[in-house]
Amino acid sequence: MELESIDTQKWIELGTDYGLKVIGAIVIWIIGSWIIKKIRNGIAKVMAKQNYDESLQKFLLNLIGWILKILLILTILANLGIETTSFAAILAAAGLAIGMALQGSLANFAGGVLLMIFKPIKIGDLIEAQGELGVVKEIEIFTTKILTPTNKEVIIPNAALSNGNITNYTTEGKLRVDLTIGVSYDADIKQTKEVLMKVLTDNPQVLKDPAPSVNVSELADSSVNFAVRPYATVADYWDVYFGTIEKCKLALDAAGIEIPYPHQVEIQKKG
Repeated sequence: MELESIDTQKWIELGTDYGLKVIGAIVIWIIGSWIIKKIRNGIAKVMAKQNYDESLQKFLLNLIGWILKILLILTILANLGIETTSFAAILAAAGLAIGMALQGSLANFAGGVLLMIFKPIKIGDLIEAQGELGVVKEIEIFTTKILTPTNKEVIIPNAALSNGNITNYTTEGKLRVDLTIGVSYDADIKQTKEVLMKVLTDNPQVLKDPAPSVNVSELADSSVNFAVRPYATVADYWDVYFGTIEKCKLALDAAGIEIPYPHQVEIQKKG
């Protein structure tokens, strides 16, 4: 009878001890889950205010949620008296193995995250990067797609894009069109500048601010070269570029100003 009393007392003590730990674990889980939810909601609000990409928001929120839940589970296991060092070591080893296996993909993912957070480019921007010129069509987690002027889709890994130089032609909203027009040495410089400037000022697609300019840029071997510099919006760039070349040629012809071209001299030797 006395032995049974001792066994019963031990079971009660064990039950009380572990029962309290289980109840504590449940309480920790409930409170921890509530805190995780609040943290995710707070981060989601910050991302929404910063206009983060929707796909990036979902991915980061899920990633943060899983990390916090793993930490919560480890906390609960420690509260129950279970050794968590081995679990942490297994998680660290698994993370290292996955990181080594997906090194390139992770670099592209990190590059995509940086592009979406700092936003050096956005969809619709005309950019030049990695030797390619085109309009940004899509920014994904691992790659960015641009559409070239020849209507070719170019896919650039985000790691290379985020670590390289990016020229964004759209950011300022205005682009300078750089043209060089050559005329004969016999041409009157003042008249030529007036003719070329009139071409620019008469074009409604050429911006008034910044003002266009025409200046002598070079005394070349067979021509006096003028730097013709109109400004245009990104959308009108190519129209201004090609239209200005054509209109300058027509205007110079109408003014009787010669545009030099290569001459070939044939020398015949009489025997």
